Amino acid sequence: MKLQHIGLFLLSLISLGSCTKIDDEYLYDDNLDVSWEEMAQKTTDKLIQQFWNNEGYFNYGSDGSDNGFQYWPNAHAMDVVIDGYLRTNDPKYSAYFEKWFNGVKIKNGNTYKNVFYDDMEWNALTMLRLYEITKEQKYMDAVLLLWHDILPAWNTEYAGGGLAWRKDMLYSKNACSNGPASILAARLYKLTKDEQYLEWALRIYDWQKETLFDRATGAVYDNINGETDVVNTTALTYNQGTFLGTAVELYDITKDPLYMNDAQKIANFTVTKCIDASNNVLRNEGDGDGALFKGIFVRYFVQFLQRDGIQEAFRSKFENFLRNNAKVAWIQGNDVGIVLFSPSWTQKPLGQTQLTSQSSAAMLFEGLVYFEKTTKNN
Repeated sequence: MKLQHIGLFLLSLISLGSCTKIDDEYLYDDNLDVSWEEMAQKTTDKLIQQFWNNEGYFNYGSDGSDNGFQYWPNAHAMDVVIDGYLRTNDPKYSAYFEKWFNGVKIKNGNTYKNVFYDDMEWNALTMLRLYEITKEQKYMDAVLLLWHDILPAWNTEYAGGGLAWRKDMLYSKNACSNGPASILAARLYKLTKDEQYLEWALRIYDWQKETLFDRATGAVYDNINGETDVVNTTALTYNQGTFLGTAVELYDITKDPLYMNDAQKIANFTVTKCIDASNNVLRNEGDGDGALFKGIFVRYFVQFLQRDGIQEAFRSKFENFLRNNAKVAWIQGNDVGIVLFSPSWTQKPLGQTQLTSQSSAAMLFEGLVYFEKTTKNN
């Protein structure tokens, strides 16, 4: 991920109303003329229709407006396609798996490796999902190739540990490179029962908790500069989401309630502070990379909500918040018949939109459908 996008976002952060306390008031009732399933179906299908390139990757702009290739958003777009497949079991979605797997390698310079450690982590997480669905070894081979290229990011020379953000900046230890890596390690442990993966998941989580987490509030800080030991205390939704996701994974493995306590604190901070208070939805964190952030949070927020151990008052608040985001995004952020989304879930896009914005909205609707289905089945 590119740091300049974060910098532009930081300049405008104070204008987003992100520090207003949520009051649990939701604007829309449940009398919508479209189901969550239809929202997910239409948004995911529009993502494929508007962004898929027959060379085997997702374009950056809708309707051919930008045929450029961005490595890490492609992982999240494919995650949406995987979501669609798991929701429907329709082979029209699985038909893209191998095409994407081959296409992104070619577009990335005939390699899955990248200068950004976080970009590789996101693609490894997506490929691990493909392996879990298909059981085809080529996907696991790619995951392990990336995993071994990611491990050298860990160093104790700067900030006492942690994974660097990029290969040429080993001093920059970012939440975006540590959260996804610890999720990946935990999931590899679940699949293989190889203790080395659990050790890595715990090591990364413990370092991040000690260095980039405010235990009093639940805020996940963006990064620490290992040359100066200055911590950037900006809290972004996707960093909240990946640290939340790791807490959930470690709770699954250890059953230690400490991890659910951490997760609840992280979730509550996000739905209280990282919001557009006028609509009680996750805030607009800018276009480009920033447009993906809240969709990533939703993915791990949904997984958190599927676990036991959430205090009942918080559970009601969190579930209502999730549904309210989907209602507002569908009603305010979507032109009927167009089904394209901007970085803000309260504003319709003006003309074309980006892969990051559309993927984020699709993650919201797919996540809500998955949550509602799994909740009913429990």
